[in-house]
Amino acid sequence: MSTSKEPATAFQYFAWAKANLSPGTWDYLMGGSETETTLNRNRWAIDSVAFRPRVLRDVSSVDTSTTLFGHKMRIPVMLAPIGSLQDIIAEGAIIPTRAAASFGTLHMMSSVAHPGLEAVAHEVDHPKFFQLYVRGDADWVDEIIARAIDNGFSGIALTVDRARYSRRDRDVAKGHTPTARKNAAAGSFQESFAWKDVERIRRNINVPLMLKGIGTAEDSMLAVEHGVDGVYISNHGGRQLDHCDGAVGLVREIADAVSGRATIIVDGCILRGTDVVKALSLGASAVAIGRLQGIALGAGGEAALVRVLEILEEEIVSCMGLLGACSVAELGPHCIKSAVPLGRARNWIDSAFPLISEGYGKTDIADLQLKLPGEV
Repeated sequence: MSTSKEPATAFQYFAWAKANLSPGTWDYLMGGSETETTLNRNRWAIDSVAFRPRVLRDVSSVDTSTTLFGHKMRIPVMLAPIGSLQDIIAEGAIIPTRAAASFGTLHMMSSVAHPGLEAVAHEVDHPKFFQLYVRGDADWVDEIIARAIDNGFSGIALTVDRARYSRRDRDVAKGHTPTARKNAAAGSFQESFAWKDVERIRRNINVPLMLKGIGTAEDSMLAVEHGVDGVYISNHGGRQLDHCDGAVGLVREIADAVSGRATIIVDGCILRGTDVVKALSLGASAVAIGRLQGIALGAGGEAALVRVLEILEEEIVSCMGLLGACSVAELGPHCIKSAVPLGRARNWIDSAFPLISEGYGKTDIADLQLKLPGEV
């Protein structure tokens, strides 16, 4: 008699992903730059928010759906772009774009993820976004963006926090170079990329334009002045400039500065449904997951990623119901308050998944069913 069952918690995937990935790829996925202070502050910022639950409300029906630039999302969670995704899963960006379509959310493909934008665009007829690292001159940039739009990508995101490649001690110590860096074109194109380039791109395209890597109210207002549609708050998962504030902690300030003139997206160690609800209550329209996506893909591919999205959905429904909110539209600053983090966590993993350090989540992956929707 089979004892197989689906994973019930996201942290069950960590051990399997670590077992499946090479040490270099695991550290590339899990680590940050230099002291990893920014990485850990991402969790600290989330833990610095507490809920203000309202009671005696009819929460028998909780709707987690929303839209992002007119595209429906089953939950307000997008799959973030991951560079060198092919190091985690051989099929690269094809797998998250299929998982997004299967579950009912959106995937933003990285320009440095295999097998290339045309292959990913043609994999499924489902809205998806394209994120660009600048690795050529203005003509090169315009040609890549035109190809993405011609192939049906519904929005363009320019990564703007990579003027220089950071020092990531885990990678440096191991001598690990992710695939995308091995194949990187020479030159300083990203270093010289500036607001004039954003202005040119905005003038030339008619799809939503996002800037990924915004970390201040000043730059968010400049983005709006340059016609940007989406302010994507991110510090590259703590993998670029060290000693920055946590990303979620910047949402309220930036949302106030933008004042509804652009859509707010945020990433940065978002690992649980409660994290999503906090970010939305602060003023984000959607969040994006990178590490959690990579962990799921490393552990069990497409089926594992779909299951992680289902777990997030279950957690969001539970959180919203206990908070007294029946829809995403009901979330706002009235749902939260500032709080002092407990300080019990040694690092960002323990903060989100404290049971890992107690030995939970060690189930053999062979004992679990990883099925896609519709599979028997």
